[in-house]
Amino acid sequence: MTPKPNKLRLGIPKGSLQDATVQLFGRAGFNIYVSSRSYFPSIDDPEIECMLIRAQEMARYVADGVIDAGLTGQDWIAEYKASKPAAPLVPIADLIYAKQSFGKVRWVLAVPEDSPFQKAEDLEGKTVATELVRATEAYFAAKSVKVNVEFSWGATEVKPPVLADAIVEVTETGSSLRANRLRIIDTLMESNTQLIANTQSLESAWTRTKIDNVALLLNAAIEAQGRVGLMLNVGVSNMKAVLALLPALQRPTVSPLSPIENEEDWVAVNTIIEERTVRELIPRLKNAGATGIVEYPLNKIVL
Repeated sequence: MTPKPNKLRLGIPKGSLQDATVQLFGRAGFNIYVSSRSYFPSIDDPEIECMLIRAQEMARYVADGVIDAGLTGQDWIAEYKASKPAAPLVPIADLIYAKQSFGKVRWVLAVPEDSPFQKAEDLEGKTVATELVRATEAYFAAKSVKVNVEFSWGATEVKPPVLADAIVEVTETGSSLRANRLRIIDTLMESNTQLIANTQSLESAWTRTKIDNVALLLNAAIEAQGRVGLMLNVGVSNMKAVLALLPALQRPTVSPLSPIENEEDWVAVNTIIEERTVRELIPRLKNAGATGIVEYPLNKIVL
């Protein structure tokens, strides 16, 4: 009887993080194909089996062993662990990306612009609406402030002042809160996406290695975001001036070129820089004596 091939059961967050996650996997070398009719996306790695799961529920299904690993926010992990502190979850990698940017999101306490509330203590006895109920309760309990925390099914920003006195909501830029005339008075937590795994799944050497390899490639794709490679040639007499212009991930790689009789020795320089600096940098490099300047895209950087 042919043994069943190994498979990594991987949870992909459905909802606001879905597109950003699929794009990140694409840069990491994994092409995920999502159908609007199925919760089981296909992936071009025969050793991975994907399932779409809401980020809010991911920690639960990883802990229960329904899937081996999944991607979700630290906020939802904290929310789940507030009720199941001994949950068999292991953080594998911090993946700093969000639905709009490669950065962290914040859960903030917000009130109407024209309200008298200036700090959390001012909300004693008031109603706070949020989807992050347990973490919000813990926040106010730590401040010894008694409030009524109500679960919000969505559209939380529109609830104050009629349906709630304040809200706890997630934000990247704060633009949605400002559009709804809300004012931030405190930050409860910062959150970023994490790759988490089930403790029992990690007991398999094959599964552990596969998860670690996926994490390595995802982190490499994030490191490459916003960076490009730059190659150029320069004569030895101008090398010091050119190198002084180059910021680098670590240090530029300098390699000697084949010498030409009766000509100055030349070297090739290869480095990694922030893409936003290129348009100012290339003319300066040219003026400093660099030639054969080539900019090229990067998919992954493994540190």
